[in-house]
Amino acid sequence: MLSFLKKISLYLSWSFLLSLIASPQSLIAESRLGHIYWTPENATINGLATDGILNFIFWLTTFVFLGVQVIYIYYLVKYRRRPGVKAHYSHGNNKLEIIWTTLPTLIFLGLAIYGNRVWYNIHRPAPADAINIEVVGYQFAWDMRYPGPSGVLARSDLRTISVENKFGIDPTDPHSKEDFSTTELVIPVGKPVHIFLRSRDVIHSFYVPEFRLYQDAVPGRTIAWVWFRTLRTGNFQLACSQLCGKGHYNMKAPIRVVSQAEYDTWYAEKVKKPNIVIGNSSIAKK
Repeated sequence: MLSFLKKISLYLSWSFLLSLIASPQSLIAESRLGHIYWTPENATINGLATDGILNFIFWLTTFVFLGVQVIYIYYLVKYRRRPGVKAHYSHGNNKLEIIWTTLPTLIFLGLAIYGNRVWYNIHRPAPADAINIEVVGYQFAWDMRYPGPSGVLARSDLRTISVENKFGIDPTDPHSKEDFSTTELVIPVGKPVHIFLRSRDVIHSFYVPEFRLYQDAVPGRTIAWVWFRTLRTGNFQLACSQLCGKGHYNMKAPIRVVSQAEYDTWYAEKVKKPNIVIGNSSIAKK
């Protein structure tokens, strides 16, 4: 019996190896077409400053690493053990110690000051002409609420969010008759977009690598600092990067950055039919 099990085990092992040789694609994950070893191409104005810091730190650490390795190898060779050569003891060099302590301190201080400035610019108030869009995450999808012709989102309250009122909208607000919702984020290129971020259940995250944006959506809170201005048209993906349950892997939504003319056409069609629903009836019909 034992010899039979060994034969079966050997057979299965060879079958597995042969299958890998015959089909090497089974070892390869989903292909990434571009920017394999770096970040995706930036698509927002704020992302330019973020990439500037990232690139500076990368090249700085690369230079320091190479410099340290060159000095290290030089000293290994120069002070290697040789017949007839006595070892030299050095107590240290105060001047060098001051230099290599002061220089990194100044570099880190400069990065902290500049990074804080970039952080402030990203979090500064959105421009007055920004498009206001509410983005709500829930297990396991996203809802977007756009304002109607007035450009003003209807009042909403997190405490009134329910199955019947998924945005927590105040039905007495006249603007509630104008709002409409979608499952994709459509925005015009070059126009500032102000996101009001919420969650209906657990912690989610608004993550768009090309926008250099990552912000958690926390239940019971409205995150109102997220805004951006795109640099180019294209199709992107909003993904939740907080583990939020068994369907987390599929919690994503399409983002389309289009021309102003294309956005105006899309918006004109959507605004004709407000589709926000509270209970069994649409607000637009009240």
